[in-house]
Amino acid sequence: MSAVIALVGRPNVGKSTLFNQLTRSRDALVADLPGLTRDRQYGIGKVGDFPYMVVDTGGLSGEAEVMDQLMAAQTRQAIAESDLVLLMLDTREGLNSVDEAIAEQLRRSAKPVLVVANKSDGLDVTQATLEFHALGFGAPYAIAAVHGRGIAGLMAEVKQRLPQAAVVSTESQALDMDWPGIRIALVGRPNVGKSTLLNRILGEERVLACDLPGTTRDSIFVPFERDGQDYTLIDTAGVRRRARVHDGIEKFSVIKTLQAIEAAHVVIMLVDAHQGIVEQDAHLLGLILEAGRAVVVAINKWDGLSPDARERLRDDLGLRLGFMDFAEQRFISALHGTGVGDLFGSVQRAYASAQLKVSTAELTRLLEMALVEHQPPLVRGRRIKLRYAHQGGQNPPLIVIHGKQTESLPGAYKRYLSNHFRQQLRLVGTPLRLEFRTGENPYAGRRNTLTPRQQYKRKRMLRHLKK
Repeated sequence: MSAVIALVGRPNVGKSTLFNQLTRSRDALVADLPGLTRDRQYGIGKVGDFPYMVVDTGGLSGEAEVMDQLMAAQTRQAIAESDLVLLMLDTREGLNSVDEAIAEQLRRSAKPVLVVANKSDGLDVTQATLEFHALGFGAPYAIAAVHGRGIAGLMAEVKQRLPQAAVVSTESQALDMDWPGIRIALVGRPNVGKSTLLNRILGEERVLACDLPGTTRDSIFVPFERDGQDYTLIDTAGVRRRARVHDGIEKFSVIKTLQAIEAAHVVIMLVDAHQGIVEQDAHLLGLILEAGRAVVVAINKWDGLSPDARERLRDDLGLRLGFMDFAEQRFISALHGTGVGDLFGSVQRAYASAQLKVSTAELTRLLEMALVEHQPPLVRGRRIKLRYAHQGGQNPPLIVIHGKQTESLPGAYKRYLSNHFRQQLRLVGTPLRLEFRTGENPYAGRRNTLTPRQQYKRKRMLRHLKK
Protein backbone atom coordinates (compact mmCIF):
# COMPACT_ATOMS: atom_id res chain seq x y z
CA MET A 1 0.00 0.00 0.00
CA SER A 2 1.01 3.67 -0.19
CA ALA A 3 3.33 5.11 2.41
CA VAL A 4 1.89 7.60 4.91
CA ILE A 5 3.89 10.77 5.68
CA ALA A 6 2.89 13.12 8.51
CA LEU A 7 3.85 16.82 8.66
CA VAL A 8 4.47 17.88 12.26
CA GLY A 9 5.73 21.06 13.89
CA ARG A 10 4.80 24.14 15.85
CA PRO A 11 2.41 26.72 14.37
CA ASN A 12 3.29 28.76 11.28
CA VAL A 13 6.38 26.81 10.20
CA GLY A 14 4.89 26.05 6.74
CA LYS A 15 3.27 22.62 7.13
CA SER A 16 0.16 23.49 5.12
CA THR A 17 2.26 25.20 2.44
CA LEU A 18 4.33 22.03 2.03
CA PHE A 19 1.13 19.93 2.03
CA ASN A 20 -0.22 21.97 -0.90
CA GLN A 21 3.10 21.65 -2.74
CA LEU A 22 3.21 17.86 -2.29
CA THR A 23 -0.43 17.33 -3.31
CA ARG A 24 -0.33 20.07 -5.99
CA SER A 25 -3.55 21.44 -4.57
CA ARG A 26 -4.90 24.22 -2.40
CA ASP A 27 -6.75 21.89 -0.04
CA ALA A 28 -4.98 23.21 3.07
CA LEU A 29 -5.67 26.78 4.17
CA VAL A 30 -2.54 28.92 4.14
CA ALA A 31 -2.10 32.30 5.81
CA ASP A 32 0.45 34.12 7.94
CA LEU A 33 -1.51 33.24 11.06
CA PRO A 34 -0.53 30.56 13.59
CA GLY A 35 -3.03 27.81 14.40
CA LEU A 36 -4.99 27.98 11.14
CA THR A 37 -4.94 24.17 10.68
CA ARG A 38 -6.77 22.21 13.40
CA ASP A 39 -8.03 18.88 12.03
CA ARG A 40 -5.87 16.43 10.12
CA GLN A 41 -5.92 16.95 6.36
CA TYR A 42 -5.29 13.98 4.06
CA GLY A 43 -4.00 14.21 0.50
CA ILE A 44 -2.47 12.04 -2.22
CA GLY A 45 1.15 12.94 -2.91
CA LYS A 46 2.10 13.86 -6.47
CA VAL A 47 5.75 14.85 -6.11
CA GLY A 48 8.20 11.95 -6.33
CA ASP A 49 8.31 8.57 -8.04
CA PHE A 50 6.54 6.49 -5.37
CA PRO A 51 2.93 6.42 -4.10
CA TYR A 52 2.27 8.03 -0.74
CA MET A 53 -0.30 9.93 1.29
CA VAL A 54 0.53 13.07 3.20
CA VAL A 55 -1.18 14.18 6.41
CA ASP A 56 -1.19 17.85 7.44
CA THR A 57 -1.58 18.53 11.18
CA GLY A 58 -2.27 21.44 13.45
CA GLY A 59 0.64 23.25 15.05
CA LEU A 60 1.80 22.05 18.45
CA SER A 61 2.13 25.01 20.81
CA GLY A 62 2.39 23.29 24.16
CA GLU A 63 -0.37 25.48 25.60
CA ALA A 64 -2.95 24.09 28.04
CA GLU A 65 -6.05 25.51 26.34
CA VAL A 66 -8.72 23.00 25.34
CA MET A 67 -8.34 23.70 21.60
CA ASP A 68 -4.57 23.22 21.75
CA GLN A 69 -5.02 19.92 23.57
CA LEU A 70 -7.49 18.70 20.93
CA MET A 71 -5.10 19.72 18.14
CA ALA A 72 -2.30 17.87 19.93
CA ALA A 73 -4.48 14.74 20.06
CA GLN A 74 -5.09 15.01 16.31
CA THR A 75 -1.35 15.32 15.72
CA ARG A 76 -0.60 12.26 17.90
CA GLN A 77 -3.06 10.26 15.80
CA ALA A 78 -1.34 11.40 12.60
CA ILE A 79 2.03 10.30 14.00
CA ALA A 80 0.59 6.89 14.92
CA GLU A 81 -0.80 6.43 11.38
CA SER A 82 2.42 7.44 9.62
CA ASP A 83 5.35 5.49 8.22
CA LEU A 84 7.61 8.56 8.46
CA VAL A 85 7.32 11.98 10.12
CA LEU A 86 8.59 15.24 8.63
CA LEU A 87 9.46 17.51 11.58
CA MET A 88 9.26 21.02 10.15
CA LEU A 89 11.32 23.83 11.68
CA ASP A 90 11.58 27.54 10.90
CA THR A 91 15.15 28.22 9.78
CA ARG A 92 14.78 31.98 10.28
CA GLU A 93 13.59 31.70 13.89
CA GLY A 94 15.88 28.84 14.87
CA LEU A 95 15.35 26.15 17.48
CA ASN A 96 13.20 26.81 20.55
CA SER A 97 11.76 24.88 23.51
CA VAL A 98 8.55 23.91 21.67
CA ASP A 99 10.57 22.32 18.86
CA GLU A 100 12.58 20.36 21.44
CA ALA A 101 9.39 19.17 23.17
CA ILE A 102 7.95 17.97 19.85
CA ALA A 103 11.21 16.17 19.07
CA GLU A 104 11.06 14.41 22.44
CA GLN A 105 7.51 13.23 21.68
CA LEU A 106 8.63 11.92 18.28
CA ARG A 107 11.50 10.00 19.89
CA ARG A 108 9.01 8.23 22.16
CA SER A 109 6.87 7.30 19.13
CA ALA A 110 9.79 5.36 17.58
CA LYS A 111 8.76 6.57 14.12
CA PRO A 112 11.42 7.47 11.51
CA VAL A 113 11.88 11.26 11.51
CA LEU A 114 13.37 13.61 8.93
CA VAL A 115 14.00 17.21 10.00
CA VAL A 116 12.90 19.74 7.36
CA ALA A 117 14.40 23.22 7.65
CA ASN A 118 11.83 25.47 5.98
CA LYS A 119 12.13 29.15 4.96
CA SER A 120 15.81 28.68 4.13
CA ASP A 121 15.87 30.83 0.97
CA GLY A 122 18.52 33.54 1.04
CA LEU A 123 20.34 32.06 4.06
CA ASP A 124 23.61 30.25 4.61
CA VAL A 125 21.94 26.85 5.09
CA THR A 126 24.91 25.18 6.76
CA GLN A 127 25.22 27.90 9.37
CA ALA A 128 21.47 28.47 9.85
CA THR A 129 20.64 24.78 10.43
CA LEU A 130 23.64 23.91 12.57
CA GLU A 131 21.68 23.90 15.84
CA PHE A 132 19.05 21.52 14.37
CA HIS A 133 21.57 18.66 14.59
CA ALA A 134 21.16 18.74 18.36
CA LEU A 135 17.72 17.09 18.03
CA GLY A 136 19.41 13.80 17.16
CA PHE A 137 17.52 13.03 13.92
CA GLY A 138 20.44 13.49 11.57
CA ALA A 139 21.17 16.25 9.08
CA PRO A 140 18.20 18.54 8.32
CA TYR A 141 16.95 18.98 4.77
CA ALA A 142 16.60 22.63 3.72
CA ILE A 143 13.63 23.78 1.58
CA ALA A 144 11.60 26.88 0.78
CA ALA A 145 8.04 25.51 0.67
CA VAL A 146 6.39 28.76 -0.40
CA HIS A 147 8.55 28.87 -3.56
CA GLY A 148 8.62 25.09 -4.11
CA ARG A 149 12.41 24.95 -3.82
CA GLY A 150 13.96 21.68 -2.72
CA ILE A 151 10.63 19.78 -2.69
CA ALA A 152 11.61 17.17 -5.32
CA GLY A 153 14.93 16.53 -3.58
CA LEU A 154 13.15 16.26 -0.24
CA MET A 155 10.86 13.49 -1.54
CA ALA A 156 13.86 11.63 -2.96
CA GLU A 157 15.38 11.77 0.53
CA VAL A 158 12.05 10.68 2.07
CA LYS A 159 11.99 7.62 -0.18
CA GLN A 160 15.47 6.67 1.08
CA ARG A 161 14.45 7.15 4.73
CA LEU A 162 11.14 5.24 4.55
CA PRO A 163 11.01 1.69 5.92
CA GLN A 164 11.48 -0.69 2.99
CA ALA A 165 8.03 -2.22 3.45
CA ALA A 166 6.40 1.20 2.96
CA VAL A 167 8.08 1.94 -0.40
CA VAL A 168 6.10 0.41 -3.27
CA SER A 169 6.55 1.51 -6.88
CA THR A 170 3.46 2.58 -8.80
CA GLU A 171 3.84 -0.32 -11.24
CA SER A 172 4.24 -3.03 -8.64
CA GLN A 173 1.49 -1.70 -6.38
CA ALA A 174 -1.29 -3.25 -8.48
CA LEU A 175 0.70 -6.48 -8.95
CA ASP A 176 1.25 -6.72 -5.22
CA MET A 177 -2.53 -6.91 -4.67
CA ASP A 178 -3.00 -10.66 -5.11
CA TRP A 179 -6.78 -10.51 -5.46
CA PRO A 180 -8.62 -11.84 -8.52
CA GLY A 181 -10.79 -10.07 -11.07
CA ILE A 182 -12.27 -6.58 -10.77
CA ARG A 183 -11.54 -5.04 -7.37
CA ILE A 184 -14.52 -3.05 -6.04
CA ALA A 185 -14.18 -0.82 -2.96
CA LEU A 186 -17.35 0.02 -1.02
CA VAL A 187 -16.88 3.43 0.58
CA GLY A 188 -19.03 5.99 2.35
CA ARG A 189 -19.84 7.51 5.70
CA PRO A 190 -20.51 5.28 8.75
CA ASN A 191 -23.84 3.45 8.87
CA VAL A 192 -24.61 4.10 5.20
CA GLY A 193 -25.00 0.36 4.49
CA LYS A 194 -21.63 -0.80 3.13
CA SER A 195 -21.47 -4.07 5.07
CA THR A 196 -25.17 -4.72 4.43
CA LEU A 197 -24.57 -4.31 0.70
CA LEU A 198 -21.59 -6.67 0.78
CA ASN A 199 -23.65 -9.33 2.58
CA ARG A 200 -26.51 -8.84 0.09
CA ILE A 201 -24.17 -9.31 -2.88
CA LEU A 202 -22.63 -12.46 -1.39
CA GLY A 203 -25.92 -13.86 -0.11
CA GLU A 204 -24.48 -14.56 3.34
CA GLU A 205 -23.52 -12.79 6.56
CA ARG A 206 -19.88 -12.43 5.57
CA VAL A 207 -19.18 -9.28 7.62
CA LEU A 208 -20.68 -7.81 10.76
CA ALA A 209 -23.52 -5.38 10.04
CA CYS A 210 -25.63 -3.48 12.57
CA ASP A 211 -27.10 -0.02 13.17
CA LEU A 212 -24.09 1.18 15.17
CA PRO A 213 -21.74 3.40 13.15
CA GLY A 214 -18.11 2.33 13.07
CA THR A 215 -18.75 -1.44 13.18
CA THR A 216 -16.16 -2.09 10.45
CA ARG A 217 -12.66 -1.25 11.70
CA ASP A 218 -10.47 -2.50 8.85
CA SER A 219 -10.68 -3.04 5.10
CA ILE A 220 -11.93 -6.56 4.32
CA PHE A 221 -11.13 -8.24 0.98
CA VAL A 222 -13.70 -10.81 -0.20
CA PRO A 223 -13.19 -12.61 -3.56
CA PHE A 224 -16.25 -14.08 -5.34
CA GLU A 225 -17.59 -14.95 -8.78
CA ARG A 226 -20.73 -13.71 -10.54
CA ASP A 227 -21.87 -14.74 -14.03
CA GLY A 228 -18.43 -16.11 -14.86
CA GLN A 229 -16.63 -12.89 -13.85
CA ASP A 230 -14.22 -12.79 -10.89
CA TYR A 231 -14.54 -9.90 -8.44
CA THR A 232 -12.99 -8.87 -5.14
CA LEU A 233 -15.14 -6.75 -2.82
CA ILE A 234 -13.35 -4.43 -0.41
CA ASP A 235 -15.50 -3.40 2.56
CA THR A 236 -14.07 -0.32 4.26
CA ALA A 237 -14.57 1.46 7.54
CA GLY A 238 -16.84 4.49 7.38
CA VAL A 239 -15.15 7.86 7.01
CA ARG A 240 -16.38 10.39 9.58
CA ARG A 241 -15.55 14.03 9.95
CA ARG A 242 -12.06 14.14 11.42
CA ALA A 243 -13.20 16.12 14.44
CA ARG A 244 -15.35 13.14 15.47
CA VAL A 245 -12.62 10.51 15.26
CA HIS A 246 -11.52 9.81 18.82
CA ASP A 247 -11.30 6.04 19.28
CA GLY A 248 -7.79 4.59 19.47
CA ILE A 249 -8.55 1.92 16.84
CA GLU A 250 -10.83 3.99 14.60
CA LYS A 251 -8.07 6.53 14.01
CA PHE A 252 -6.62 4.16 11.37
CA SER A 253 -9.90 3.95 9.41
CA VAL A 254 -9.39 6.99 7.20
CA ILE A 255 -5.96 5.88 6.02
CA LYS A 256 -7.16 2.33 5.32
CA THR A 257 -10.16 3.63 3.38
CA LEU A 258 -7.92 5.80 1.20
CA GLN A 259 -5.61 2.85 0.64
CA ALA A 260 -8.61 0.69 -0.34
CA ILE A 261 -9.58 3.33 -2.93
CA GLU A 262 -6.10 3.15 -4.42
CA ALA A 263 -6.20 -0.68 -4.46
CA ALA A 264 -9.58 -0.78 -6.26
CA HIS A 265 -10.38 -0.70 -9.96
CA VAL A 266 -13.90 0.64 -9.35
CA VAL A 267 -15.29 2.41 -6.27
CA ILE A 268 -18.95 2.14 -5.28
CA MET A 269 -19.71 5.28 -3.31
CA LEU A 270 -22.71 4.75 -1.04
CA VAL A 271 -24.94 7.69 -0.13
CA ASP A 272 -27.76 7.64 2.43
CA ALA A 273 -30.95 8.63 0.58
CA HIS A 274 -32.51 9.96 3.79
CA GLN A 275 -29.63 12.40 4.40
CA GLY A 276 -28.70 13.23 0.79
CA ILE A 277 -25.29 14.48 -0.27
CA VAL A 278 -23.47 16.08 2.66
CA GLU A 279 -20.09 17.79 2.79
CA GLN A 280 -18.26 14.60 3.79
CA ASP A 281 -19.71 12.73 0.78
CA ALA A 282 -18.51 15.44 -1.60
CA HIS A 283 -15.07 15.44 0.04
CA LEU A 284 -14.77 11.65 -0.28
CA LEU A 285 -15.87 11.78 -3.93
CA GLY A 286 -13.19 14.42 -4.48
CA LEU A 287 -10.54 12.04 -3.09
CA ILE A 288 -11.81 9.26 -5.39
CA LEU A 289 -11.59 11.64 -8.34
CA GLU A 290 -8.10 12.75 -7.30
CA ALA A 291 -7.00 9.10 -7.12
CA GLY A 292 -8.31 8.63 -10.67
CA ARG A 293 -10.53 5.68 -9.86
CA ALA A 294 -13.68 4.72 -11.76
CA VAL A 295 -16.77 5.25 -9.62
CA VAL A 296 -20.44 4.28 -9.35
CA VAL A 297 -22.67 6.33 -7.01
CA ALA A 298 -25.17 4.10 -5.18
CA ILE A 299 -27.98 5.90 -3.34
CA ASN A 300 -28.97 3.44 -0.60
CA LYS A 301 -32.20 3.21 1.48
CA TRP A 302 -34.11 4.51 -1.54
CA ASP A 303 -37.18 2.36 -0.90
CA GLY A 304 -38.15 4.29 2.23
CA LEU A 305 -38.65 7.65 0.48
CA SER A 306 -41.90 9.22 -0.67
CA PRO A 307 -42.26 10.26 -4.37
CA ASP A 308 -41.79 13.94 -3.46
CA ALA A 309 -38.66 13.17 -1.42
CA ARG A 310 -37.26 11.15 -4.31
CA GLU A 311 -37.76 14.02 -6.73
CA ARG A 312 -36.07 16.47 -4.36
CA LEU A 313 -33.14 14.09 -3.92
CA ARG A 314 -32.66 13.70 -7.69
CA ASP A 315 -32.53 17.49 -8.05
CA ASP A 316 -30.05 17.74 -5.16
CA LEU A 317 -27.81 15.07 -6.71
CA GLY A 318 -27.79 16.96 -9.99
CA LEU A 319 -26.70 20.17 -8.26
CA ARG A 320 -24.09 18.77 -5.89
CA LEU A 321 -22.53 16.11 -8.10
CA GLY A 322 -22.00 18.19 -11.22
CA PHE A 323 -18.26 17.52 -11.01
CA MET A 324 -19.00 13.76 -11.17
CA ASP A 325 -21.47 13.86 -14.06
CA PHE A 326 -19.61 11.01 -15.79
CA ALA A 327 -20.47 8.57 -12.96
CA GLU A 328 -23.60 6.41 -13.21
CA GLN A 329 -26.07 6.69 -10.34
CA ARG A 330 -27.97 3.66 -9.03
CA PHE A 331 -30.87 3.79 -6.56
CA ILE A 332 -30.82 0.70 -4.36
CA SER A 333 -31.89 -0.89 -1.10
CA ALA A 334 -29.03 -2.98 0.28
CA LEU A 335 -31.31 -4.37 3.00
CA HIS A 336 -34.02 -5.66 0.64
CA GLY A 337 -31.89 -6.17 -2.49
CA THR A 338 -33.74 -3.69 -4.72
CA GLY A 339 -31.51 -2.54 -7.60
CA VAL A 340 -28.38 -4.28 -6.24
CA GLY A 341 -28.01 -6.48 -9.34
CA ASP A 342 -27.93 -3.37 -11.56
CA LEU A 343 -24.72 -2.22 -9.87
CA PHE A 344 -22.66 -4.83 -11.70
CA GLY A 345 -23.61 -3.51 -15.14
CA SER A 346 -22.41 -0.08 -14.06
CA VAL A 347 -19.24 -1.56 -12.52
CA GLN A 348 -18.38 -3.43 -15.73
CA ARG A 349 -18.96 -0.37 -17.91
CA ALA A 350 -16.84 1.79 -15.62
CA TYR A 351 -14.07 -0.84 -15.50
CA ALA A 352 -14.08 -1.25 -19.31
CA SER A 353 -13.84 2.53 -19.75
CA ALA A 354 -11.00 2.84 -17.23
CA GLN A 355 -9.00 0.05 -18.93
CA LEU A 356 -9.72 1.25 -22.49
CA LYS A 357 -6.87 1.04 -25.03
CA VAL A 358 -6.99 3.30 -28.09
CA SER A 359 -4.47 3.49 -30.95
CA THR A 360 -2.53 6.65 -31.72
CA ALA A 361 -4.14 6.82 -35.16
CA GLU A 362 -7.65 6.76 -33.69
CA LEU A 363 -6.88 9.38 -31.03
CA THR A 364 -5.29 11.65 -33.64
CA ARG A 365 -8.36 11.25 -35.86
CA LEU A 366 -10.62 12.23 -32.95
CA LEU A 367 -8.37 15.22 -32.23
CA GLU A 368 -8.67 16.36 -35.85
CA MET A 369 -12.46 16.04 -35.61
CA ALA A 370 -12.43 18.30 -32.54
CA LEU A 371 -10.24 20.86 -34.33
CA VAL A 372 -12.56 20.95 -37.35
CA GLU A 373 -15.60 21.56 -35.13
CA HIS A 374 -13.90 24.18 -32.96
CA GLN A 375 -10.45 25.65 -33.61
CA PRO A 376 -8.15 26.60 -30.72
CA PRO A 377 -8.04 30.34 -29.96
CA LEU A 378 -5.42 32.82 -31.11
CA VAL A 379 -2.59 33.73 -28.76
CA ARG A 380 -0.76 36.99 -29.56
CA GLY A 381 -2.14 36.77 -33.10
CA ARG A 382 -0.98 33.19 -33.68
CA ARG A 383 -3.14 30.07 -33.70
CA ILE A 384 -2.37 27.35 -31.16
CA LYS A 385 -1.57 24.19 -33.12
CA LEU A 386 -2.40 20.69 -31.87
CA ARG A 387 -0.74 18.04 -34.03
CA TYR A 388 -1.42 14.53 -32.74
CA ALA A 389 -2.50 12.54 -29.67
CA HIS A 390 -1.57 9.19 -28.12
CA GLN A 391 -2.53 7.24 -25.02
CA GLY A 392 -0.29 7.72 -22.01
CA GLY A 393 -1.90 5.38 -19.49
CA GLN A 394 -4.96 3.60 -18.13
CA ASN A 395 -7.05 3.62 -14.95
CA PRO A 396 -7.75 6.45 -15.51
CA PRO A 397 -7.27 6.88 -19.28
CA LEU A 398 -4.58 9.45 -20.06
CA ILE A 399 -4.45 11.14 -23.46
CA VAL A 400 -1.26 13.03 -24.34
CA ILE A 401 -1.71 15.80 -26.93
CA HIS A 402 1.31 17.28 -28.72
CA GLY A 403 1.43 20.67 -30.37
CA LYS A 404 2.73 24.24 -30.27
CA GLN A 405 1.99 26.81 -27.55
CA THR A 406 -0.03 24.21 -25.63
CA GLU A 407 0.90 25.95 -22.37
CA SER A 408 -1.30 28.87 -23.52
CA LEU A 409 -4.36 26.69 -24.13
CA PRO A 410 -7.24 28.10 -22.01
CA GLY A 411 -9.12 25.94 -19.53
CA ALA A 412 -12.39 26.24 -21.47
CA TYR A 413 -10.83 24.68 -24.56
CA LYS A 414 -9.25 21.89 -22.48
CA ARG A 415 -12.71 21.08 -21.08
CA TYR A 416 -14.10 21.08 -24.63
CA LEU A 417 -11.45 18.54 -25.70
CA SER A 418 -12.10 16.41 -22.61
CA ASN A 419 -15.84 16.32 -23.31
CA HIS A 420 -15.19 15.57 -27.00
CA PHE A 421 -12.92 12.59 -26.27
CA ARG A 422 -15.27 11.31 -23.55
CA GLN A 423 -18.25 11.44 -25.92
CA GLN A 424 -16.46 9.89 -28.90
CA LEU A 425 -14.84 7.12 -26.84
CA ARG A 426 -18.10 6.55 -24.89
CA LEU A 427 -16.35 6.66 -21.55
CA VAL A 428 -18.63 5.95 -18.58
CA GLY A 429 -17.83 6.10 -14.89
CA THR A 430 -14.13 6.97 -15.16
CA PRO A 431 -12.21 10.24 -14.99
CA LEU A 432 -10.32 11.26 -18.14
CA ARG A 433 -7.01 13.07 -17.93
CA LEU A 434 -5.42 15.15 -20.68
CA GLU A 435 -1.74 16.06 -20.80
CA PHE A 436 -0.44 18.71 -23.21
CA ARG A 437 3.12 18.80 -24.49
CA THR A 438 4.81 21.45 -26.59
CA GLY A 439 7.42 20.17 -29.03
CA GLU A 440 10.74 21.97 -29.31
CA ASN A 441 11.35 24.08 -32.41
CA PRO A 442 14.10 22.24 -34.35
CA TYR A 443 15.31 25.58 -35.79
CA ALA A 444 15.38 27.43 -32.47
CA GLY A 445 18.79 28.96 -31.80
CA ARG A 446 20.14 28.24 -35.29
CA ARG A 447 21.72 31.15 -37.14
CA ASN A 448 20.73 32.07 -40.68
CA THR A 449 23.47 30.53 -42.87
CA LEU A 450 22.17 31.84 -46.24
CA THR A 451 24.23 34.38 -48.12
CA PRO A 452 22.60 37.75 -48.99
CA ARG A 453 22.19 36.63 -52.64
CA GLN A 454 20.54 33.35 -51.53
CA GLN A 455 18.21 35.29 -49.20
CA TYR A 456 17.23 37.59 -52.12
CA LYS A 457 16.45 34.62 -54.37
CA ARG A 458 14.44 32.97 -51.61
CA LYS A 459 12.30 36.09 -51.10
CA ARG A 460 11.67 36.38 -54.87
CA MET A 461 10.58 32.72 -55.01
CA LEU A 462 8.20 33.17 -52.06
CA ARG A 463 6.62 36.24 -53.73
CA HIS A 464 6.20 34.27 -56.94
CA LEU A 465 4.52 31.38 -55.11
CA LYS A 466 2.09 33.77 -53.40
CA LYS A 467 1.00 35.13 -56.81
